Amino acid sequence: MIIKKGGYITQRQLNPAQLSMEFRPRRATMLTQGADTDQEPTRPTWSRQIEFTLAGIGCAVGLGNVWRFPYLCYRSGGGAFLVPYLLMLVVLGIPLLYMELTVGQYTRRGPVLALATVCPLLKGVGIASVAISFIMCTYYNVVITWALYYLFSSFRAPLPWQNCNNTWNTPNCTNHATNSSYSSTASQEFFKYKMLEQTSGVEDTGVLRWDLFLILILAWILIYFCIFKGVKSTGKVVYFTALFPYVILIALLINNAQLPGALEGIKFFIVPVWDELLSVEVWVNAAAQIFNSIGIGFGSLMAMSSYNDFNNNILKDTLSISIINSITSILAGFVIFSAFGYMSYLQGIPVSDLAVDGPGLVFVVYPQAFANMPVAQLWAVLFFFMLLCLGLDSEFAMVEVMVTSLMDQFYKDVIHIFKKKELFVLAVCFVACLFGIPCVMQVGIYVFQLMDHYTAIVSIMFLAFFEVMATCWIYGVKRLSANLEEMNGHKANIFFRLCWLIVAPVLITVILIFSIIQFKPARYGEYVFPPWGQGVGWIIALASIIWIPLGAIHTLWVLPGSIMEKLKLSLTPYALNEKSNMPYYERGGPGGNPPIAVISPSFDLPEKHPAETYF
Repeated sequence: MIIKKGGYITQRQLNPAQLSMEFRPRRATMLTQGADTDQEPTRPTWSRQIEFTLAGIGCAVGLGNVWRFPYLCYRSGGGAFLVPYLLMLVVLGIPLLYMELTVGQYTRRGPVLALATVCPLLKGVGIASVAISFIMCTYYNVVITWALYYLFSSFRAPLPWQNCNNTWNTPNCTNHATNSSYSSTASQEFFKYKMLEQTSGVEDTGVLRWDLFLILILAWILIYFCIFKGVKSTGKVVYFTALFPYVILIALLINNAQLPGALEGIKFFIVPVWDELLSVEVWVNAAAQIFNSIGIGFGSLMAMSSYNDFNNNILKDTLSISIINSITSILAGFVIFSAFGYMSYLQGIPVSDLAVDGPGLVFVVYPQAFANMPVAQLWAVLFFFMLLCLGLDSEFAMVEVMVTSLMDQFYKDVIHIFKKKELFVLAVCFVACLFGIPCVMQVGIYVFQLMDHYTAIVSIMFLAFFEVMATCWIYGVKRLSANLEEMNGHKANIFFRLCWLIVAPVLITVILIFSIIQFKPARYGEYVFPPWGQGVGWIIALASIIWIPLGAIHTLWVLPGSIMEKLKLSLTPYALNEKSNMPYYERGGPGGNPPIAVISPSFDLPEKHPAETYF
């Protein structure tokens, strides 16, 4: 017989049969129906589980796989870099992705409510992840805009960056790369003087680039029609956007491998320089690449996993997403460096003079390689269409974080104001588009560099650090493992528990400390930003980080009791939830979780509207 006392169910009075017959369906139903009245009455789910897997792959596999990993591999010992890279994948990337997907699927909420549930004191981490996703989606879509601009330009014959006989070219333009600092290639001048029309520095804002602005609007229209129906529309789009880039990558590799000099370029990419493994920086770079590529701390995959079926096999998705992400990076490395080898052969310069990091790799160096290939227009169209697909997938995920979190938090208000979710998604895209306008002015490349440097390098490391602290240490490995058992019928094995408890927190702490020690102010090429520009960069970084202390202050303010009681409650999962809405195991029920001693009759948790207690 099951005895209830004041809304709590004691663990001693339940047996496994009662657990499977009565409580598991209740748990899944409670989560699907929404834990409180301000959230969606029925949470949508992916039509097929493969759609989530593809969306997760699309989220993880982005432009960084094409322009960041090959350069890091070349600079950090070639093939030797794969040793720390794959090791960090196993002990850092896979366990932390497993953690995020578990939290998202179990709570069936976006990062704001999910992390407020896990650790009320650090609920600001969830808000910060929404803030950083908003900042990143405003400038990341500018890269999609550039890809569209190049895609449209690729239909011209000859390619506009194929020679120096254009109105935007300078007397210093040359058709071949050189070591001279006084000359520039046709592809460099197309990027700087035709597409960007960039000014001399951040002090000179210039004017709006109307053609880029119109393409930016087009990019946001594409994003909107891919996500306006939520997972129902995104789930259909990812069949193409997540899979087609691999067709293009393989086609490019087959083509490049047949070009003269390709083998020499590949050697630069894979031949190991084992001495590089003695450098701490190489190991930190490997960990940081795994971390940023998979997207730990952004909240994107957590938001998407919240639409999973409650009993979905999370480990299968974790392994699929993380392993395919790394394979894609390695495949992209072969494609990029085989093209570099071809350029080195044609121009008689070392591959080391061609290898660059960031947008310059895909918008300057690689287009220059196309200009010398047979059927140049075809390969250019395929390459930039691939970049478009990669960019769209990552952009979907960042916008989805904002939409999911705001719908979770303010569902009734959103529906009251916008009537339909589709109109709300349109409003989110419109606001993000407005914030992206500075990036399509003539000063845009400097704005882009500032935002990328202080968001992707500074902010994300702080967010990830506190997310891991909240989930692995405060919420606890024991509870996380029990959540997995409730969903999948088995706990996390000893490997994952050790990684969550010790390895991941230690590695992230080391990366964070090393990043602070080795931090360098933002710069664009040889241009160094003035002090006030660096100040703007720090404001951008603080726009997301500031929510962590603000969230902690607000939690302590709304919780009852003395200072010590407030602090104790703030470290207690579900302390901000109404007792009746807490999962049964946290009310003393089964599941192997440690008891919540703090929640006792001496504490009457405030009966507040969720919008007041969570945000």
